Amino acid sequence: MTQTLAQIMERTQWFRQARFGMFLHWGLYSIPARGEWVLSHDPGIVERYPLYLDCFNPEGYQPQEWARQAKAAGMQYMILTAKHHDGFCLFDSQWTDYKATNTPCGRDLVREFVDAARAEGLKVGLYYSLLDWHHPDYPHAGDPYHPRKHQAADPGQDFNRYVDYMHRQVEELVTQYGRLDILWFDFSYGQMCGQAWRAQELIELVRGHQPWILIDNRLETSGEGFGSIVTETISDYAGDFVSPEQVVPHEGIRNEAGNFVPWELCLTMNNNWAYHARDHHYKSSATLIHKLVECVAKEGNMLLNIGPTAQGRFPAENQAILRDFSDWMDLHAESIYGCGYADLPKPDWGYYTRKGQTIYAHLFEQPIGPLYLPGIDRDQIKRISWLNDGSELQVSDSWNIKAFPGLTFVQMGEVEHYTYLLPNQIDAVLKIELKD
Repeated sequence: MTQTLAQIMERTQWFRQARFGMFLHWGLYSIPARGEWVLSHDPGIVERYPLYLDCFNPEGYQPQEWARQAKAAGMQYMILTAKHHDGFCLFDSQWTDYKATNTPCGRDLVREFVDAARAEGLKVGLYYSLLDWHHPDYPHAGDPYHPRKHQAADPGQDFNRYVDYMHRQVEELVTQYGRLDILWFDFSYGQMCGQAWRAQELIELVRGHQPWILIDNRLETSGEGFGSIVTETISDYAGDFVSPEQVVPHEGIRNEAGNFVPWELCLTMNNNWAYHARDHHYKSSATLIHKLVECVAKEGNMLLNIGPTAQGRFPAENQAILRDFSDWMDLHAESIYGCGYADLPKPDWGYYTRKGQTIYAHLFEQPIGPLYLPGIDRDQIKRISWLNDGSELQVSDSWNIKAFPGLTFVQMGEVEHYTYLLPNQIDAVLKIELKD
């Protein structure tokens, strides 16, 4: 069975308006505090990993505060790891004892999360790992990632039995937590992709319960590819958006016909998805805000990750970055929400985003004089103003641009060939309204 790009575009309308979301990686791996892959990367932790069940008690977990900070930062949706590769469930699954309700915590953390996100008016999504290093029927021998990859195969393993288990858990997520907006599958690899997961059956199950739900492309393909969503024949389980990781596609993502398809960059603030106590290599707020703008300018979204501590709190560095986003988005969100590709040459000083007849010029650097607006004819311009306060600017007629006839410049100071300090040092935004 196949679907069309038009169907995907209709289903993703709110998503492409929202543009900005929060990813949350949290689980037992937050206790050793060395990232979400610690169980795969450190053979020495395999034997003691189950002991973390007895000390998982996140007394600082306040999902209402998570949602409040996400909303304040301008994020429009939140996605939590309901189950990661280690198989531990933050939800009260009836199909396993390996879950938060069987720890000292004793709570269904997913239920609290989805309720908190909805209370703040945010869209809500859940991440679910297709693989499971805890389940006895998930094949381990020779697997490139499994913690027990060097151990001999178990002749009693039955992969179909595992896939049945996985389908049952997904059904729990889409039937027991109310309306979900996104289901984020991760990850396919090698031969473990598409119909290996009985993908057609799984997608019919999910859409049978929640036909509106958005699904990423990693049920069909790995994070290394786009899948059939960029072809003329889009499979039912291709997903609704492509999910590049830690890299912004240089021209966005288009299909074979040259049309944009929905996509979402997933990005860490430091170098790990889950909490890593010694990873203080945080990207600057300016870098992250610039990446959000770049995604929107290329018709994409950005899903920015936080790894809460084992206690359920956001690290201080994450909170500081969220505050910087809040300060910037408070004055400039109009240039993000509902905006996209401007179909204009990329300027040297930053990016354009566009909504209808309004172009937003994102200035990442201080001009030294009149600012060149590539691709914009001065006769098209109805009004130019700073987005942060609405103060008006004029098209420049300075003597020093006379050598560049036919090009449009904006005057950046009271004296025609001078310039003043930008109103925002991370990204100052010009609102350029065009004539109809």
